[in-house]
Formats: sequence, C-alpha cells, structure tokens
Amino acid sequence: MAINLVIAVTDGDWFDMLRQRPHLGEVNFWAPSASNFRALRPGELFLFKLHAPRNFIVGGGIFAYANALPCSLAWEAFTEANGAHSAQDMRARIAHYRRTAPNGRSDFEIGCRILTQPFFFEEADLIPVPPSWARNIVSFKTYSTADADGLAVWEAVNDRLTRPQFPGMAEDQGRFGGPHLIQPRLGQGAFRILVTDIYQRRCAVTRERTLPALDAAHIRPYADGGAHEAQNGLLLRRDVHSLFDAGYVTVTPEFRFEVSGRIKEEFENGRDYYALHGRPVCMPPAMAQRPDARALRWHNESCYKG
Repeated sequence: MAINLVIAVTDGDWFDMLRQRPHLGEVNFWAPSASNFRALRPGELFLFKLHAPRNFIVGGGIFAYANALPCSLAWEAFTEANGAHSAQDMRARIAHYRRTAPNGRSDFEIGCRILTQPFFFEEADLIPVPPSWARNIVSFKTYSTADADGLAVWEAVNDRLTRPQFPGMAEDQGRFGGPHLIQPRLGQGAFRILVTDIYQRRCAVTRERTLPALDAAHIRPYADGGAHEAQNGLLLRRDVHSLFDAGYVTVTPEFRFEVSGRIKEEFENGRDYYALHGRPVCMPPAMAQRPDARALRWHNESCYKG
C-alpha cells in the first residue's frame, strides 16, 4: 500500500527545545497561519528538516490530527510540547513569522499539526533530503512511497527507528517493513483538540460555545484505565466538567444528562443544574466518535453519586 509522507521545514528554536525533551509523547508542529493541512492521513509520517543549507531530515512523528486553533488554546493544550518555554515565548515566535507586534492582544489562530511518538535523530543519523527537494520550499513537500524518493525516505527512517535508541518505536508490533499506516497513540493535548472539534466546539449539555470555558472530559479517567480516545470523551463547560469528575452529574448510556440530589443536600444549591436534568446530550455526527456505552456505564456505576 502506498502512503504519503511530509517533509516540513522546522523552526530552529522549536527543534532545539524539543529534541532535549525525549519524554514527550506528542508535539504540536505549528504554522503561523491558520491554513488547512490535508496532506496526510492519521498514521502517516510527518518529518522535519533543518533550514538550508543544512538540508537534512532530523526527526519526525506520526501524524495524528490537524486543525486551526487560537494560539491560547494551542498553548493550554500542549504547553512545552509547542516547542516553547512559555505562552509569551510561543506568541513572540509566531508574531515574528506573522510580522505582527508580539505584545498585541488578539488571540490569532495558528495551524496545528499534532504528531505523536515524536523522534529526533543524532547527528550521525541525519537523512539527506531527496534529490527532488527544491531550495525554494519554505513550508513542506509531500512525497509518496509509490515514488522512488518517497520510498527511499521511508526506508531510511524505518531503518533508524528499529535501532535500540528508539525502544518505544520498536515495540510496536508490525510497525516496520513495507509502507503502512501506523496507529497514532494520542496524548492529552491531542485528545483535548480532537474532542473539542468532534463536538463542534460546543458543550454537549449546555451548548455553550465560548471556547475558553470548555473542557474535554474523560468519561473514564486516564489514570483509572481510560484512554485518550474520542469514545472516552465529552466536551463540557468547565463547571459541568468539574461536577462530572466529582460524580455529581453523569451521562447515561442512552445519552441523557442526570444530576445527583447530592448537590442540593451538600451545597443547598444547584437550581441551574437541575434544570438540565434529563436533557438529551448532543452527540458527534459520526457514530464511531460517540461515547462508548461501556465507559458511560462505568461512570454511572463507579463515579456517579445518584
């Protein structure tokens, strides 16, 4: 099966910071503009190269998801995995590329390409860009393993990732060999952005759409065996999220919102929440992205204080 791969020009500061943090399970390869990115499918390789004249592939990751996000949300979701030490540092770097004032108040949108299982090569393992790479490329170029250049890059990357210094990669059964899609392992940041988008950036219960007030909630907590997957997520207003995690509200396997009587008993309040009791919860259009009934049942039985 032929697959695509992308070679993108990296921001030097982004690369220098992240290669010193091999513990990160995901990174955000951002672009200063909010342009759409449709060059890859989830599971294809996203590689990055240094600026000319150092025309070498220096690392990459498994492409998981892409979208345009406000700069503030990108920072909140990924923090240092944005390749910056602080939100101010990230904003200043993006403003430099956009040629705008770094102290402006606008929360501009940027392009986010979320990569999981990132890897960074040592100097001796750097891969020269293919002969077809043009010097005037400033963003990225897409290759296919159906072509000689794309296949050569795939094989070179594949060879390096089977080495002992990349034990996490080598553990993936069936990971190597002929070109194929690789299952991305989503992290917390990718989970948040994915859930935010599949719920169309609106709270599933209240329909609130003020983005800074929304959270991606795990139905079953990650620390308790839940996964960073769409089927284990709900987009909730932050106060509702807090009550959900504490067990004062829940969502039934029939996708209805329920509010525990304990709110009134313990806090002598809750009128606004009781007005939502029994309300159908708005679900993502795609059936495969809707909450898993088993996860909802777990929350009903193990967390909810009904």
